[in-house]
Amino acid sequence: MLPEIQPNEQVFTWAAPPLKFGPGAVDEIGAEVAATGAASALVITDPGVRDTGFPDRIRESLLLAGVKTEVFDGVAIEPTDRSIASAVEFARERPWDCFVAVGGGSALDTAKAVNLLTTHPGELLDFVTPPIGAGKAPWLPLKPLIAVPTTAGTGSESTTICVVDLLDLHLKAGVSHPKLRPSLAVVDPLATVSMPPQVTAASGMDVLSHALESYTSVRYDAKPAPQDPMRRPAFCGSNPISDVWCEMALRLVGRSLRKAVCNGRDLSARTDMALASTYAGTGFGNAGTHLPHANAYPVAGAVRDYRAEGYPEMPMVPHGQAVSATAAAVFRWTYPADPQRHLHAAELLSGQTFTATDGAEALPHVLTELMRDIGMPSGLRSFGYTEADLDTLTDGTLKQTRQLAVVPRPVDRPALTAIFEQSL
Repeated sequence: MLPEIQPNEQVFTWAAPPLKFGPGAVDEIGAEVAATGAASALVITDPGVRDTGFPDRIRESLLLAGVKTEVFDGVAIEPTDRSIASAVEFARERPWDCFVAVGGGSALDTAKAVNLLTTHPGELLDFVTPPIGAGKAPWLPLKPLIAVPTTAGTGSESTTICVVDLLDLHLKAGVSHPKLRPSLAVVDPLATVSMPPQVTAASGMDVLSHALESYTSVRYDAKPAPQDPMRRPAFCGSNPISDVWCEMALRLVGRSLRKAVCNGRDLSARTDMALASTYAGTGFGNAGTHLPHANAYPVAGAVRDYRAEGYPEMPMVPHGQAVSATAAAVFRWTYPADPQRHLHAAELLSGQTFTATDGAEALPHVLTELMRDIGMPSGLRSFGYTEADLDTLTDGTLKQTRQLAVVPRPVDRPALTAIFEQSL
């Protein structure tokens, strides 16, 4: 007797926070917080972003609206379990009705963790995705969180995801649940003008990876149906709605990332990239990212002494650099899963026409050309990795179950090792 085959999924989920977009949008945050009925709000940011003046501009907006507020500016450049613990400790000193996150993905993800851990008992690892953490789902209400991105990169203002660097494990991992999605995204392109070229380039490659990975992830209806429909994963796979947002993001990145890197005061290019980041976040926050992001976590977590130009003087691989390091090899490998979709993605990004004769090299070629033009590091050796690190990197990727669940091809250790080897 043949075993019973689990049926395929027939339903996809999609959600996004309300959005307020445009130059000067940050000045309306006080009114937005007051409208929630909140009497107090903690602004969460990092020292570099605070130096731009935007967090204190938001603080003034809150005070003018009659909302009691303080600014916590201790967010780490790459959020770690220790830096998040410090932010949580600060937030617990008094009850807050609302949180306002101002900055890149580090500030936004830290604020999500603060919101979770000040409304729930337990520790961060209780909520981190298995097998690294216990994978608990939040069961209590969270407080309103307004997300104000100052980089056109992470798309965290749209997503359910909080990423953290677990220092003792030398790994990055994530918490993902619909309750972590911000209650409002306020995107002001003027907040991104001060980003240096290297940060603009890395952030832009993160946007691009979000869009490409979501667009090429396994289709939602090619996955097994869940046992419990109320516990569908946040990453449901590519779907008709996420596809639309990802396609728009790819067009905007292709049109404006080079311009934004070359001239940060090109407000049209900055606006395009801010839109692209939000579009891609709206897409991948539902469809999901796959191997470039899964690979990026051990690449960033196991770094020894690499220092990135344009970033603080500390050993780190910026997220956008880590994500893009293996992207060309990944999309060469995923091409057989859906050749037409990979070719179309290359066309959206480049404005060129590709056919089946261009094959698996079309998208890697477009990516490599773009990365060269914007000065991205070339290969994992740039970060200090060698053949001796292949097992460490592969082991780290195999623990990223959230991303591996939407890879469009069956993935195993030999395939991952080959991708890392090709990316050296």
